[in-house]
Amino acid sequence: MALVNTEKMLNDAKLNGYAVGAFNIHNLETLKAVVKAAFEMNSPLILQTTPGTIKHAGEDYIAAIAKVASEKYDIPIALHLDHGNSFDIVVRCLRVGYTSAMFDGSMLPYEQNVAATKKVVEIAHAAGVTVEAELGNIVGVEDDMYVNEDANAFTDPKMAVDFVEKTGVDSLAIAIGTAHGLYKGEVRLDFDRLKEIRSLIDIPLVLHGASGVPDDLVRKAIELGINKLNIATELKIPFANAIKEVFENNPSESDPRKYLAPGEKSVEEVVKEKIKLFGCGGKA
Repeated sequence: MALVNTEKMLNDAKLNGYAVGAFNIHNLETLKAVVKAAFEMNSPLILQTTPGTIKHAGEDYIAAIAKVASEKYDIPIALHLDHGNSFDIVVRCLRVGYTSAMFDGSMLPYEQNVAATKKVVEIAHAAGVTVEAELGNIVGVEDDMYVNEDANAFTDPKMAVDFVEKTGVDSLAIAIGTAHGLYKGEVRLDFDRLKEIRSLIDIPLVLHGASGVPDDLVRKAIELGINKLNIATELKIPFANAIKEVFENNPSESDPRKYLAPGEKSVEEVVKEKIKLFGCGGKA
């Protein structure tokens, strides 16, 4: 099966009350782990990479291995640019075969965000690529971007309506209290805000910073209308820990196959648990 965009998988999730997992991958091993887990769970899948990962690995290399995975496994797989922060990087990803792109203009003044997002939507839709955008700021660190809690602005429901109408985006990432990276204290999500946004907007809604959010809050968010959840930190930590354990037991190990394989397996197990939690297993 060729790579697909996110339109059908996210709208199916919205219609049937579950969410699709979007998992940040960084190399061949993490991609293989995520795809294998999704296939075993018969789940639709969104593979995503940040600009930082693209700088590290190259968008052409990433697209190539994603295409191989999509042809090998008979499940719908989308390749998504996460937090694309410029028109240029979106175009670069479209050229090599990404099927979905997030343009993150949330740090721009509102009207500039609208204009820039609309421009991305026009070129992406012409190529059959779906577009996600963000309104409101999600605290924490994502690549080189840092948003301080004091500057955090939750998504304004009425502004979200205006934004969706003016830009034509396919899905919207909203800020209701999640954070990128590790949480420093108790997680509190503004479910009343989520309910209001869901009642006003008909497109799929996205929750960034889902790593570390307690399962009961994740289930509640899905119940109230979240259709895509992003997971990054909860994959990176077990991958790193599994590799560390190899070297703790055998400090002289030098074969990448020996220390990367346990990391790959650890990611696979986390992805299976997330797919169960999100309710997207069996929905491929």
